[in-house]
Amino acid sequence: MSPLEARIGYKFRNPLFLAEALTHPSLGFETKQPHFDNQRLEFLGDAVLQLVFTEHLFQAFPQFTEGQLTKLRARLVSREGLKDRAAHIGLGQFIMMGRGEEASGGRTRASILANAFEALIGALYLDGGFEIARQFALKESRELLREIAKAPDEMNPKGELQEILQALTSRSPVYEIVSEQGPDHERRFEARVTWEGLELARGQGRSKRQAETEAAVVALQLRGWEQLAGYPQGQAAAAADSGPGTTV
Repeated sequence: MSPLEARIGYKFRNPLFLAEALTHPSLGFETKQPHFDNQRLEFLGDAVLQLVFTEHLFQAFPQFTEGQLTKLRARLVSREGLKDRAAHIGLGQFIMMGRGEEASGGRTRASILANAFEALIGALYLDGGFEIARQFALKESRELLREIAKAPDEMNPKGELQEILQALTSRSPVYEIVSEQGPDHERRFEARVTWEGLELARGQGRSKRQAETEAAVVALQLRGWEQLAGYPQGQAAAAADSGPGTTV
């Protein structure tokens, strides 16, 4: 367990909590023997995360209504978001699961990774208390929290950008991963978003999705499409076809 403990920066006093958090139900099902699994800790960890992010958002956005805060929290506890945080610490390689589950891609499945991350939060809460679990959750969510701080009212930056641009022409923005750096557990991606031959923005993140979302957030701030927005559609298309796009 020590490599995972090193990655998360916490040494368990009771390693059984960590073992339970990393045990997928498929292990007991396949061996047909009584075995604990991480479902109870997942239930606990979900509640801990809800409280951690509720408290953080409540303090960070005093002007927001209950409905707005609820939508922001949903972004923080989404399955895809939890999966990304689990992947960042390489959690999949430590999960104990049945051979059939592993053979079918279980170590990279979003639901399994998200559930294991919640179970890990539950284990941290039981072993170290709420403050340890809170610090870890906020540390692993810092990039998404920055994204929310930049665009708290924007629930779907990529969707909003597409809606704006398709009102100008029929073409959708195109996202491309332009670089990847770092080891698997510290991977950094850079994405760019282009439209009508124009590079609108670039963004970085610990996953491809985060990098693309960050690129969309920056594009919404820069509004580089206004360089072409005054053109009729035919002129905009001609400008796009005339050569490589301009970097903003």
